[in-house]
Amino acid sequence: MTTHNSPDDLRSPLLPPASGNKPPISGHHEPPPINRLCIDDMLKEHCGEFGYWQFKHFVLTCIAWALEAFHTMVMIFADREPEWRCEPECGPTVVDVCEAPAGTWRWVGGSGMSTVAEWGLICGHKYKVGLVQALFFGGCMIGAGIFGHLSDSKLGRRGSLTVVCILNGIFGLLTSLSPNYLTYVLLRVLTGFSTGGVGLCAFVLATEPVGPSKRGIAGMSTFYFFSGGIALLSGIAYMFPTWRSLYIASSVPSILFVFLILPFVSESPRWYLIRGQTDNAMSVMRAIAATNGRSIPENVWVARDEEVNDSDWKSNEILSKEVITGSVLDALRSPLTRIRLVLVVGINFTCSIVYYGLSLNVVNLDTNLYITVLVNAVAEMPAFFLTAVLIDRFGRKPLGVGTQWFSGIFCIAGSFMGNKGMWKVVRMGCGVLGIFGMAGTYNLLFIYAMELFPTVVRNAALGCATQAAQLGAIMAPFVVVLGGGIPFLIFGVCGIVGGLLTFYLPETLNKPLYDTMNGMVDGENEA
Repeated sequence: MTTHNSPDDLRSPLLPPASGNKPPISGHHEPPPINRLCIDDMLKEHCGEFGYWQFKHFVLTCIAWALEAFHTMVMIFADREPEWRCEPECGPTVVDVCEAPAGTWRWVGGSGMSTVAEWGLICGHKYKVGLVQALFFGGCMIGAGIFGHLSDSKLGRRGSLTVVCILNGIFGLLTSLSPNYLTYVLLRVLTGFSTGGVGLCAFVLATEPVGPSKRGIAGMSTFYFFSGGIALLSGIAYMFPTWRSLYIASSVPSILFVFLILPFVSESPRWYLIRGQTDNAMSVMRAIAATNGRSIPENVWVARDEEVNDSDWKSNEILSKEVITGSVLDALRSPLTRIRLVLVVGINFTCSIVYYGLSLNVVNLDTNLYITVLVNAVAEMPAFFLTAVLIDRFGRKPLGVGTQWFSGIFCIAGSFMGNKGMWKVVRMGCGVLGIFGMAGTYNLLFIYAMELFPTVVRNAALGCATQAAQLGAIMAPFVVVLGGGIPFLIFGVCGIVGGLLTFYLPETLNKPLYDTMNGMVDGENEA
């Protein structure tokens, strides 16, 4: 039997094989192509969406929320009107301090109990209490815009948070030394300026390293720290009854936070990415993976979303070092984000009037101030838990509408209740339920607004939203001084209007966090 060999079979075994069949030369393997992933995908596939690294980073960063609560709500205790006592010559029929002749009455606990008692901010000067509170929120409004921009640009999230906490501590301590009302007003405005940047910097810094499926519940959990700060402040105010000692006790923690906590907090990898610092972004991502017991392959690199979607990018080309910048003007120029920004601003304005108004309105309820503030703070916490549980089930939009209308309905009901006997307790209950609903909304708005805008303008957009919230907070003290059922009625109308505005926002459930304006436009068009 004759065997026919192919030409290849007749080749000498000493000759090299055909060029197409060359075996790889030892030690000269082709490196695998670079696999570019956006941060969300890298968190899901290689780092873990919410492991030990994110948990520690989240808790440490969110302590700043408690500090913001100290500086914001200290006015409830420092600017309160203490109890007063009529001397025998005052007369038994005098029930209003403004009717008592000078020298015939005294403040219980002395004039150092509050700014009202020390500087006589009563009767014809009562408007000065609402004025200083409104000017504080005016400072917050300015600071939110400035630090929102700085945290997107050169300072970064961590750098901005460091600056505002240092300023908070300094201005708060100086406030305790105020020799007169005008100095007090100036220092409160400066404290508001720095306080305006605390919440938005801490929120974005805490939530940006969290994976998409855990971001909603993580974002909703940030406000536990704010409410916890309010509850803790009521205890601090009880232990430090004079207003000067209270300002010292509520300001020192901000200084301690900068030196004891912030050194253990990392900058956001998303900020590094838009600033062209890809190596630093990868260092953070590798630290997340290592701490979470995971690893990132050598050929996997993080990239901005528009780079990931760029099919013309060479597979092994070093990633761009280009710095991508953005501002509020960029958000306004884009039709996609312009209407979102306008709506978010409007909703934050109405929501803030209700939230801060109900918080400050406790002085009109004729109940124990320390207990009422504590009850209101504790009432907020179930709202955060409930919204955190429901946010990924029902979505941001239905929850935003529902919580605002819930608050609005109970506020309107409270406006019809009297302030005597049993009705006083019922009105207080309506106020607690109003805060319950609006606290859920206020928290939800942060995560909602964060998802509506790309990284390059995220803090700037949140800064605008926070400015609108501070504008609402400016209005709140003037609403509160109206007294009676009018404040509740105004709060109720604001809740209903805010819910209506939320109808026009898009749903962001299960949508990615985009890095650039172009990346968002491309992603939304594909969807």
